[in-house]
Formats: sequence, C-alpha cells, structure tokens
Amino acid sequence: MREPLSTAEPILVMEGIEKRFPGSVALDGASLRVMPGEVHAIVGQNGAGKSTLMKILNGVYRRDAGTILLDGKAVDFHGPLEAQNAGVSTIYQEINLVPYRTVAENIFMGREPTRWGFLDRRRMNREAAEILARLGVRVDVQRPLGSLNIALQQMVAIARAVSTDARIVIMDEPTSSLDEREVEVLFEVIRGLRDSGIAVIYISHRLDELYAVCDRVTVMRDGRTVDDLPIAGVTRLELVALMLGKELGEVHRSGATGFAHQGERPAGAVLVEARDLEGDGLHGASVTIRSGEIVGLAGLLGSGRTELARALFGADSVSGEVVVRGKPVRWHSPRDAIRAGFGLCAEDRKVDGIIPFMSVRENLTLAALPVLSRHGIVDRAEQEAIVDRFIARLGIKTAGPEQPIRELSGGNQQKVLLARWLCLNPSLLLLDEPTRGIDVGAKAEIQALIDELADNGLGVLMISSELEEITEGADRVVVLRDGETVAEFTAEEVNQDAVMHAMAQGADRMPAVSVGA
Repeated sequence: MREPLSTAEPILVMEGIEKRFPGSVALDGASLRVMPGEVHAIVGQNGAGKSTLMKILNGVYRRDAGTILLDGKAVDFHGPLEAQNAGVSTIYQEINLVPYRTVAENIFMGREPTRWGFLDRRRMNREAAEILARLGVRVDVQRPLGSLNIALQQMVAIARAVSTDARIVIMDEPTSSLDEREVEVLFEVIRGLRDSGIAVIYISHRLDELYAVCDRVTVMRDGRTVDDLPIAGVTRLELVALMLGKELGEVHRSGATGFAHQGERPAGAVLVEARDLEGDGLHGASVTIRSGEIVGLAGLLGSGRTELARALFGADSVSGEVVVRGKPVRWHSPRDAIRAGFGLCAEDRKVDGIIPFMSVRENLTLAALPVLSRHGIVDRAEQEAIVDRFIARLGIKTAGPEQPIRELSGGNQQKVLLARWLCLNPSLLLLDEPTRGIDVGAKAEIQALIDELADNGLGVLMISSELEEITEGADRVVVLRDGETVAEFTAEEVNQDAVMHAMAQGADRMPAVSVGA
C-alpha cells in the first residue's frame, strides 16, 4: 500500500467529540486525525459512531463537546453546504440527490454555471459529461436521475462530490450498489484523488475494500476511538478483534460467518416450488424450498435474484408455475403471499423496508396490524406486548419502542424488519441481502438468528452477494444467470469456486432443480 504524502500537519483533527441523543450516547470522546493525500478508513460495528462522527464533521449534527481543526483552524459547520464550501464533501450510503432532475442538474446543483445571468445549460451538460467520462461512465446527462439504475445513481453522486474542489471527500459505504467493474473504477478515482493530495475518509464494512485502497484505519467501538494504525500493519483477524473488542484467539475460534450449522440439516416437506418463471428479469427461473432449510440464491448483479424473490412474494406479475404445499397458486398481490405465511425483507431496507419517521413499535408491527385491530382500532396492549417480546428476543438495541427507527443502527433496523415478519409466525422468509451494510458483530447475530429459525422449521430463501455467507450458511445453493436457473449445489457439493464458475458461465452439468416431494 502506498504511503500517504509526507507532511508534518494533518489536514483534519477531531478531538474529544461527544454527542448524545435521547436515551443514548452516540459519541464519547471520539477522535480522528487525517493527513493530506491519505485514504483513511473508519471501521466499527453498527452503532460504533462512525456515521455520527462524519455527520458532526459535515454539519448535519451539532456536537455536544470537542474540537474540530481543518488545516489547523477551528471550524464549526452549521450544515453540509457550509462544509462543502470549506472543502469537505460527502457521499452518503443512501443517495441523496433529486430523482426528477437531470443527471447534469444533480451534479451542479447549487453551483450551476451561468452566462449573462442565465443558466448556461449547454456548458453544464458538457462539463457533467466530462466529469462522468473521467469516472468511466457514459450516460445521457439530460436524462432524469431517477431513470437510471441504483449503481449509476451512485456514480452520479460520486461525480458530484469529486467535482466540488474538495480537500476532504467522505465516502460512506460507497460501493454498496456497485458491481465489480464499477468498484474498480471507484478505486481508480480514489487513487487519483489521493495522488493529487486530497484526503479520502472511507467507511465500509467490506474488509477486502479497505486493504485494496486505504492507507490507515481508525477503529471505533461504542462511540469511542480505540485505535489508529497503518492498515498494512494489521491483519483482517486483528482488525475484526479490535472492532468486536475480543481477544484474537476468540476470533480465530469463530467461523467466517455467524452460521453454526455444519452440513445439510434434515429438511421437511417441500414448502414452495417455482418452475420456469418468466417475467421482468426472469427467463426460466426455478427454485424449490423445503421447511427447515436455508436455500442460498447466488448470481451476479442483474441475474434475477431480487426479481425471483419478488415474484414468490406476489410483488411482480410473472408466468410459470408456483406450487405451495403441493397446490398451484397465483398471487394477485403480496397480501395473498402474506396470508400463506410468506414474508419478504427487501434488499434496500431504507426504501422498501423501514418507515424512517415512525417508531420502532409502529415499524415492527406494521404487517401485523390486521390481526391486532378490531373494527379499525389497534389493541395497543397486545401490540406493546409483541414489541417488547421481540425487542428482547432479537436483542434490538433501542432507547425504547417509541424511538424513531431512523435513529437505530443498520443492524438493529434489520432486526426490526425480521421481527415484523416473525411476529406473524411465517412459514417462509425471503431475505434479500439480509446483512448488507451492517457491521461484523450485527451480521453474525443475524446469521445466527437465520440459522436458528431454519432449525425450528422455517423455510428460508437467502439472497447474498457475499459468497462466504452463501456457501457457509445455505443447505443448498441455487445459481441464477441472466434470469435463468443454471446450477444447484448441495451443502456437500458447494464451494466458492463452483458458485463463481456457475455465476459467470453457467454449469457444465445442470443439477435437477426439484428436490422431490
């Protein structure tokens, strides 16, 4: 890894930063030192305080105590625009641009080029195209942003950030919506920023990314900074141990994931069988799921994984055959699937999962309202009993049931979404990237919970982009490619090389999709 530019003074110093929210302490004396021309990672479990520290830096939150020095001068930004004008630009995990405005308008929003006092749209479009071209992106900059897929929207957000003459660029989970090629393009952009003396603060849960592009790493835990060291001088296991607050030997003894089950567990009767589904993004997809087993669904971006889960949940109309407990069904809406005992945790919990300004209680019991209501009136006592039970059962860290869910960490938000379905006693859970964007500790907790649910007879279809999660956690693995089922592996047959080969090229021998009744 390249050494950062030699300099005596850091570009950014944050010392003794404290931040409290009602019922919780988010930051307790946190610190951060970043040098010019350095890619500096910040890691820690969800709730460690990483994003809160960055929101204090860029003026979203007001700190309760501590100092911030930028180029040796004390600063106290009152909002992101003030921070941006001072050279601190942020790329958020959730894209915060305007979908109905054009790509060019989003890149230059708030600093549009003018000519004779009027908007110079021709220049804006030309310069926007040039910025995107430097990032390896070719797109019509006059298209509405919302007409692009999530990956391209993320690249537009990156283009906006790097085009503001920033001295510090903060990237919070910037690759969560990017494919492998786009990730490498981003890394080239980051290296270019570093070589020109710009500091990059990089927040990610993907350790491979940190070792590929970062120079130093700050480790946070429980709102405190626990270490700051060159990333080349710490192994992955040592880094995980620091994040979790465990001895290295404890991490060595645990597996790469939180799944404890080894080998294929005894499965029950066939719960659902989908055959030759055709529709938007699906071209002959098939899958069978038994009670008490975890079926992993693997595939590259655009392979049809999410589309298959949505089809099984009745969210999208498809042709083909779906058989539930031996009887053909045709869902007219997700309501039909929910009544049959199906639940879906969507890939993007911010968009399709949580309702951010509603409480933990309201989010957790959303799907259960029909059974909690009598003549349109919710039985509040029964609702609160359910919420208290699942907060305790899943270990949801919250100041209380009335806390807005947006204030919870990503891992705890995901637990609330799981509880939303578990309180209905489902027979099948469709989990689309259940551990995306959450920390190592919360990820292991959710993986262990999925394992426990399958042991108790629940059928699980688990979509994941992380091969370790698929190969270690699933009893069978089904691979999709271009909307078609191209391979299936038992627990004994599966390994990462076989799955990757099937994802890229299909299978030399297509195993039978149906496991029989």
